[in-house]
Amino acid sequence: MSRVETRRKFLARSTVAALAPGGAAARQAKRPNVLFIVADDLGPMLSSYGEKLIQTPHMDRLAGRGVQFATAYVTQASCSPSRSAMFTGLYTHGTGQYGLANTGLALHQELRDRTMPNILKRAGYRTGIIGKLHVEPEDSFQFDFRDTRSGETRKVRWVAEQADRFMAENSSQPFFLMVNYSDPHAFRNAQAEGGWDFPPQVDGLPEKPLPPSAKTIFPFQQIDDPAMRVRTAGYYNAVQRLDDGIGMVTKVLEEHRRTEDTVIIFIGDHGPPFCRGKTTVYEAALRIPFLVYWPGVSKRMKSRAMVSTVDILPTVLDAAGVDPPGKMHGTSLRGVLSDPSARWREHLAGEFHFHGIRPFYPRRAIRDHRYKLIHNLLAGKAKPSPGIDGDPAYKLSRQERYAGTDIRRAFDTFADPPEFELYDLEKDPVEFHNLAGRPEHKAVEQRMADALVKWREQTHDPFLDPAMISRMAEYSRQKSPQP
Repeated sequence: MSRVETRRKFLARSTVAALAPGGAAARQAKRPNVLFIVADDLGPMLSSYGEKLIQTPHMDRLAGRGVQFATAYVTQASCSPSRSAMFTGLYTHGTGQYGLANTGLALHQELRDRTMPNILKRAGYRTGIIGKLHVEPEDSFQFDFRDTRSGETRKVRWVAEQADRFMAENSSQPFFLMVNYSDPHAFRNAQAEGGWDFPPQVDGLPEKPLPPSAKTIFPFQQIDDPAMRVRTAGYYNAVQRLDDGIGMVTKVLEEHRRTEDTVIIFIGDHGPPFCRGKTTVYEAALRIPFLVYWPGVSKRMKSRAMVSTVDILPTVLDAAGVDPPGKMHGTSLRGVLSDPSARWREHLAGEFHFHGIRPFYPRRAIRDHRYKLIHNLLAGKAKPSPGIDGDPAYKLSRQERYAGTDIRRAFDTFADPPEFELYDLEKDPVEFHNLAGRPEHKAVEQRMADALVKWREQTHDPFLDPAMISRMAEYSRQKSPQP
C-alpha cells in the first residue's frame, strides 16, 4: 500500500471517529444501516391502513414489524418539492425547490452540502440510490452507487437486483440506500386519453389485476365514469405491483442478513395523481403511508402521532449518531417510536407553490386531530390547475348529472378556491363541506388560523412577504412558454 493510500485511509477513519458521539469505536461498530424506500404518488391505499379493495401483504408485514403512523404528511404534494424536504429536514418553503426540477428551481446554495447522503457520507456511510432523485442540482448529491433510471423502477425485479448489487459490495462501512419506485405514478403514454395511463400489468405483475368497477372509484372524487373506473383500478394495480417490489427488496435485505442492523423507513412522496389529490393540499394529496422500523428502538404499534417527512432526516441522523449540520424544521422520531404516550406536535402543516412552472398557486394548510384549515394565498387573483397527469375527473364533474350535488361543489372549490377552507375531518374526511366563514365555526377557524400563522413564523416562511409572492408569480410568467 502506498504512503498516500495509507494516509487517506487513516484520515477517513479519523473523520468517522470524530463525527460519532464520543468518538467511541464500539459506537461506530453499532451504527445501523439505513434503507429509505420512497414510492411515487402513493397515498395510504394499503390494507394495513384499512384499504379493502386490494391486499398489500409485504407492506403490511413491514408495518407490523415497527411503527405505522396513522397521520403523516409530506410537505408539498409534488415530487421535487416533496423530496427536497426529505433530504434537508426543512419545509419546502425553506429549501428553494418550490417546483419540479425542470422549472429551473433548485436547493438554496447553502443547503447543497447538507443533504442526507452528503451528511452520511462525511460520517463514513457508503451511500446509494436506485431510481428517481429529481432534486436540483442532482450533481450535488454524493452517492457512491447511483442508478437513477426512474423508468426502470416499474420493473420491480430489476430494483431488487440493483439492491442486491449494492448490498453485495463488501464493506466495513454502514450503508445508506435510497430505493425509489415509480409505482404508482401514472405512465406517460401518447396514445392514451390525456397522455397518461395505468396499464394493468408490467412484467406480469401484479399476477391478479383488479378489474375496473364502481368499487374502485376514489371516495375523495366520487366521479363514477367508465374512464375513471379504468384509471382508478389501474392505480390500485400499480400499488399491488409496488407491494410485490417491497417484498423482493426486503427479501434481499434478509438474504444479506442485514434486517436486524438496518433502520427501514417507507413512505409515499405524496398522494395519488388525481384531481383533488396531487398538487393540492387536501388530505388525498398530503397524507401518505409512513412506516418505520428501527431495531432496538421502535415498538410494534400504530401511532396517532402526527408526523411529517421533515422528521426523516433528523431521525436518520439520530440513528447514525451524527449531529445535525444546521437548523431543521423536523424532529427525530425516536421518542414516538418507542413510547405511544410520548408528547408530540399538536398541529401538522403542508403547503404548495408550483408543480410545473405554471400556474403558481401558493397555499398553506394546517390540521389538528380533527380540523383542517387551508389558506389559498392568491384566491381571487389566480386559479390552480384543474387537472393533473391526464385525470379527467374535473371535466367529468361538469356533467349535468352532478349539478347541485356535493360532488360538483367540491370540484368547484377545487378549481377556484376561496381564500379560506375549513374542514371537520372527523365528520367530513374527504373535505367536501367547507365550513369557513360560518358563525358556528368562527372560534375553530380563528384557532386554526392562529396556529397556521404561528407555524409560518416559526419556520420563517418567506411567502409571508407579499413581495416574495409577487417575485415568484413574475418568475412563473417569465419562464412560461409564450403562446
